[in-house]
Amino acid sequence: MEADWEFELGSGAPIIDAEWEGRVDLTAHPERVQTLPEVAEFPSLASALVRLNAAGSPVWTAKCDLWAVDPEETHLDANELDAPPQALAVARACYIDLLPRGPRRWDAPDAPDESDAASRDCVALCAQLGKVSLRCCRADLIIRRAILRNGTDTLGVTAYLTACGPADAAAGETLAQALSIFTDSVLAVWPLGTVS
Repeated sequence: MEADWEFELGSGAPIIDAEWEGRVDLTAHPERVQTLPEVAEFPSLASALVRLNAAGSPVWTAKCDLWAVDPEETHLDANELDAPPQALAVARACYIDLLPRGPRRWDAPDAPDESDAASRDCVALCAQLGKVSLRCCRADLIIRRAILRNGTDTLGVTAYLTACGPADAAAGETLAQALSIFTDSVLAVWPLGTVS
């Protein structure tokens, strides 16, 4: 599975609003995952969200979204998705905002660099994902500033997953597999209760 990461912290960069109005707290109410419109559209997202918000997870989710990608408008690259050219006909994507939980903290965003905990965790996660043999998809991890309920300024990760296929069903199946592999990898690489 193709995977990469980067910082996006500059002036004007998107910020993860961890407590946006309308957020469903899946850590306290995992059963409410079924109320999310994204889950109604793509049921495979439910399992990933419940697992990422479970008590044993090192993260919790603040927001997600799902959309169809127009391959012609976004100029999908077959090499970046490890896909044969005919698989670029249809593409689907999603993102999930991830925030650290418990004693695990990523460095405050005042002066992050490639040696800080958030970047080391993203490098480890990309390495884990790279070991998985799954074509026609990729994960992009973006380290961003995040604002918590109490006003704490921290770092979060927006994980973008993109999958393609010769038809919508194939792209959807690959995206479902990528979500499952991504979730397994987060839970394996970022154990609860540790700081990198």
